[in-house]
Amino acid sequence: MKTALLEDGAFSRALFEFDLEARIEAYLQSKHEDGDKFLFVIAEKSNEIAMMLIDENDEVHVNEDARALLMKLWQGEIYKSNIRLFMPDMVNELDKGNHYFVGVKVAERGRKKGWFSFPRLFS
Repeated sequence: MKTALLEDGAFSRALFEFDLEARIEAYLQSKHEDGDKFLFVIAEKSNEIAMMLIDENDEVHVNEDARALLMKLWQGEIYKSNIRLFMPDMVNELDKGNHYFVGVKVAERGRKKGWFSFPRLFS
């Protein structure tokens, strides 16, 4: 997982199709109910990793495209810092057979915008 998320490693398209694709509607519903701007999901099976990011327009980005967009949103080192921060919870939830997902909100602070995230489970 560390390789895929932090070292530009490969993701599994087959795992996305098998484990995440059928759950897109459920994740969209969660995103809307929680008022998230973005939502990203990690799945793991047999040491393969898949990632999905649903953007503010409800477009689904998969694997390397999802990682690239999240890196753009979290601007390089912030991306790495956030992934490292979430990594223990990711591992814990994936070891339980759950997906790991995070809803991302935008907070308005005066004229500045700030991103904050809430990790959640979805099995």
